[in-house]
Amino acid sequence: QVQLVESGGGLVQAGGSLILSCAASGTIFSINNMGWYRQAPGKQRELVAEISSGGSSINADSVNGRFTISRANAKNIVYLQMNSLKFEATAVYYCRMVVAGTPGRFSEYWGLGTQVTVSS
Repeated sequence: QVQLVESGGGLVQAGGSLILSCAASGTIFSINNMGWYRQAPGKQRELVAEISSGGSSINADSVNGRFTISRANAKNIVYLQMNSLKFEATAVYYCRMVVAGTPGRFSEYWGLGTQVTVSS
């Protein structure tokens, strides 16, 4: 079994910055994609950014140029650097990873989420 634990959320003023972290623990052979998603009140969960095991990343258009995803493979951690935060970024941010507990057998895991609140 694998557990994902997010940290780094909180309250920040518009224009400010936050760094989110998500650490995976448990039976891990390898991790494929790592990503961040968010869900604002009354809205569906949406992709924020995702990064492959090789380091290629994609961002949602709404965060391009302001958010950066990165990963520390040796520590099984994914980060999300969020700069120039806007009120619209207020949401619960979830970490997602595609993890192989044994070679070639991948499963999807989600964290419980961390709240990010941007005050205008």
